Amino acid sequence: MRPPPWLDSGSRGRDVVLAGASLAGGLVLHALGWQPQIRPDADVPSALFLPPLLAVCVAVGLRRVAPRASLAVGTGALVVDTALGSSLGTVLVYTQVLYDACVYGPPRLWRWLLRITVALSLIGVVGGVLGYGRRGAALGVLVVLVGLLPVLTGISVRQYRDQAAAERARAEQTARLVELDRRQAVSAERARMARELHDVVANHLSAVAIHATAVLSVPGLDRGQVESALRVIRESSVQGLAEMRQMIEVLREPGTSGGPVTPEVVSARLAEADGLVERARAAGLAVRFRTAGTPGALPVGVDLAAYRIVQESLTNALKHGTGEAELTIAYRPAEVVLTVENPVRGSGAGLAGAGAGLIGMRERATLLAGRFTAGPHDGRWQVRAALPTGETG
Repeated sequence: MRPPPWLDSGSRGRDVVLAGASLAGGLVLHALGWQPQIRPDADVPSALFLPPLLAVCVAVGLRRVAPRASLAVGTGALVVDTALGSSLGTVLVYTQVLYDACVYGPPRLWRWLLRITVALSLIGVVGGVLGYGRRGAALGVLVVLVGLLPVLTGISVRQYRDQAAAERARAEQTARLVELDRRQAVSAERARMARELHDVVANHLSAVAIHATAVLSVPGLDRGQVESALRVIRESSVQGLAEMRQMIEVLREPGTSGGPVTPEVVSARLAEADGLVERARAAGLAVRFRTAGTPGALPVGVDLAAYRIVQESLTNALKHGTGEAELTIAYRPAEVVLTVENPVRGSGAGLAGAGAGLIGMRERATLLAGRFTAGPHDGRWQVRAALPTGETG
């Protein structure tokens, strides 16, 4: 059966119960007449041994709330009891006081108790041998049993508890670090998914919205112009759906889609920038595209980030520009540099944006230890990203 809560470890109720049990045991030994121990024939009233017994039991009750006071009260009671002739009950309860002082007292207290009990043990052995011969060595043994042994036991328990507390603190700290790492990983994954969703959905929907707005707002469009706008809308929708499906396949666990899924699948590569340019031109953006340097194989992360930055920059040029843009891809020995420039409408016309595209492009460059700038440049809007390729030349 589980004890009541007021008897739990560390509660004052347990200290009071222990003090009461010590008093009851001491009274039993007193009733058996096991006092005095040092002078069995001394004419000392038996009742005089009860106050020291009561005092040392009170010291047991103070062991947690006031370890120093507990030791002082218990030691005073032992001195008085020893002067009367020493009773077995008081001596035994005092061993509990010494033990509790080492376990619950400050570290300085048990260090002093260890020195004192070792010194008293040596004095007892030497003094007993000098005064009573070999039989006098029993005095030192008595001091060891009553003083040194409880102190050593208390120190051992104290060190074990301190070590256990340190291990618990270390385990809690490790758990907090693990939780922090988990939260950071979740936050990073959410940011990555937000970037991908924005690039996959917003770019294609922007083209759809622009051409749908043109069809609805420009009167007198002939059938050819309407069909051209609808083709752009259809191609943007199909392309967006295809990229969305591929992203969902990557996010799914292996085996849930009925086929093998590789988490590193990347179909969007900078080598396919021609396709981006063609789609932008079909959407109505006149793009001048040129490359510098020799194209080469890029790391997967750099390849995807470069593709998405070009895609987002052309979409922004289509949404906020005047209908023309210039794209330059420069392959350098240790990096690839992307530059997109376009004039900006002075009237502020165009589709409103929340700025998530610029944030996503900057995050992509930062994660790859690259450089990213976006802003007015020589009367035009310029987006420039330099992504390291991990090569040296």
